[in-house]
Amino acid sequence: MSAARSIVFLFDVDNTLLDNDRVQDDLDRHIAEVFGAHAAKAYWRIYEDLRDQLGYADYLGAIQKFRLECDDELRAQDLAAFLLEYPFDERLYPGALDAIAYLSEFGRCVVLSDGDVVLQPRKINMSGIAGAVEGRVLIYVHKERMLDDVARRFPADRYVMVEDKLRVLDGMKRRWRDRLTTVFVRQGHYANDPAARKEYPPAQIELGSVGELCQLRVDAFLSPMQPATATE
Repeated sequence: MSAARSIVFLFDVDNTLLDNDRVQDDLDRHIAEVFGAHAAKAYWRIYEDLRDQLGYADYLGAIQKFRLECDDELRAQDLAAFLLEYPFDERLYPGALDAIAYLSEFGRCVVLSDGDVVLQPRKINMSGIAGAVEGRVLIYVHKERMLDDVARRFPADRYVMVEDKLRVLDGMKRRWRDRLTTVFVRQGHYANDPAARKEYPPAQIELGSVGELCQLRVDAFLSPMQPATATE
């Protein structure tokens, strides 16, 4: 089997390929402008409660609950339109699609994401990510628990996971062990949480941005035994 057929590169989306922190900031600003700062705090309380219940971010589900609490139920419906029409392509990290194109020379690139079944697929499509991976998109409630399904759909000798959460990388590494090379990108608030850096072991490869993937040779993904960076 050739190297190009034996490697599958798995990409997280939020704060890995796409700056989801900025999307949240824009939504927060929009809610505050329409309903006031107090209402914005109420929305994010609902969002966090719902995420705890479901195990993934459900922005539209939170809007459904928010409209029952706000003073203007009809105007609250426009919040869903704000997200569904959002220009997600403008929130791609620099070099995100270039990184996918570059790694496609060595193996198949696949999106592996958590999320709901409406907004998350739309985000991936509208941003151009789905096209970049030729439609190979997997969205689960808890992706780190679905590795058997991932392997069934995209069999390979070696997997590479590109992710901004050390928790997810650690969980996947415990399951796949030597089959998986972990790549940690220091983007977004999760990646820069000092508590997470202390709680979980370092990834095998650590990058300052997703665009730095283009600086790595394919050998870096095949047998990295110690934590490394793009400049090493």
